[in-house]
Amino acid sequence: MQGDTSKRQVSLIFTGDEFKEGLQTVANTLEKKKVLGSFFVTGRFLEDQKAAGILKKLYKKGHYVGPHSDQHLLYAPWEKRDSLLLSKKEFVDDLNANLKKLKDLGIDNIDKFVAPYEWYNKQIANWSKEMGLDLFNLTPGLRTAADYTFPEMGKKYMSSEAIMTQLVEHESKEGLNGYIIIVHLGTDSKRVDKLFNQLERLIDLLKNKNYKFVPLDEV
Repeated sequence: MQGDTSKRQVSLIFTGDEFKEGLQTVANTLEKKKVLGSFFVTGRFLEDQKAAGILKKLYKKGHYVGPHSDQHLLYAPWEKRDSLLLSKKEFVDDLNANLKKLKDLGIDNIDKFVAPYEWYNKQIANWSKEMGLDLFNLTPGLRTAADYTFPEMGKKYMSSEAIMTQLVEHESKEGLNGYIIIVHLGTDSKRVDKLFNQLERLIDLLKNKNYKFVPLDEV
């Protein structure tokens, strides 16, 4: 998904499920750099009271906070995206459970959704729309989504430095106008090289190239 390609602006989204150790770092960085982000978290993420409290503060400061499914379900097979691994009822019940936990925190005006694993198909998009939610996703091209990988994954692993280098190279060749950039709020402990620790560097890099960071509604 890509926004307006005529404008030199990007939007940051952050997703979280079982790992949440980067949430405070991300919150501090956005505050320091005066950038608004969009946070999409599961019901499991919200079961941590400290994390839920941080998200509530972020919401009050103008950041968007929305659902990422309750139990981080895989909606479609990796090898056959147009198929489904759950029924409509299972989809709706899971997402409603996630929405209830958000609303119980005082978070409302929820109209955006990022699918778990950032993996979905047309049927999921239609079901989301029926629930009053627009489905968003990262813009293909950048490799920031690989920040969940760890060395034991072999060739799939990308270090934060490799991710940042790829971002710079892609920007120089293609530009990033209208890009939705994802960073995960936590990773498996096997990855000690956390991309969220490079968030300030990422923001400074793109601001120095005259990109403006805007909310999802504006990108």
